[in-house]
Amino acid sequence: MLKTIKQARAAISLLNPGDVRDRAERELHIGLVASSPKSYQELEQFCGAEVPGRVHRADDPNPPAEVDLVIYQHGAPRDRDAYTFDRSNADGVVRRILDEHEDLALPLARQYTTFRKPVVERIVKSIARENALFAIATALPNVAPTFFELPWAFGEFASDTAFLTGNQIRMAFLIAAACGGEVGFGHQKAAVLSIIGGAFGWRAIARELAGKIPLGGGLIPKGAIAYAGTVAVGKGLEFFYHTKRKPTLLERSEIYGAALAQGERAAAALR
Repeated sequence: MLKTIKQARAAISLLNPGDVRDRAERELHIGLVASSPKSYQELEQFCGAEVPGRVHRADDPNPPAEVDLVIYQHGAPRDRDAYTFDRSNADGVVRRILDEHEDLALPLARQYTTFRKPVVERIVKSIARENALFAIATALPNVAPTFFELPWAFGEFASDTAFLTGNQIRMAFLIAAACGGEVGFGHQKAAVLSIIGGAFGWRAIARELAGKIPLGGGLIPKGAIAYAGTVAVGKGLEFFYHTKRKPTLLERSEIYGAALAQGERAAAALR
């Protein structure tokens, strides 16, 4: 737990949208190996490349000397470091690539739509866990009331509660980068404020549902709310970038209710 908190504190001290943007925009090329035009088309559809010229067939006239990943059609013998596309378990292929190439997750999500949702889910889960750990370890009081304030809303960080907010801002940068959006305080101010600003109503929902947590008083409910609030913000941001609109009150309630159930389980596991 202490190691995680130290790592998270370091991450907050280096909030740098430029670094996130640079990582996401790194050119990432995928090589494809198949035996027929139809199989190549299937592999190309699986990748969902957003940028032309990043996916290369093995029989292209001038393929690049090196690529970042190689994917073979199902049933074809492959090199040890390559991947085989299985149409019956496409999600499994995505998971394996992300598990083995964590450093490529952000550019994969930004440049290839197939990886976008699973990468965002990993971002949200990781940062939600950090926030839950921090809330439990520091016995943070009154997490819900100040949980969703942004630095441009109140000027500067003033307490440990700001750690949770800072981590959510970092999450906002990462989600924007993964979803193909503009990254940075200036670019994201309107989008983020439209989702988690004062009018969004997360705090009222948090206060209403917090009393329903069947875990009693103490640290675990705080960890659960920290986890749930972070998941809710992340899902709200993902919703915004996907639909180009903010969730309705009903949609916000559903998002937070599902997140709170996850938070209860996660916080209990972190004790």
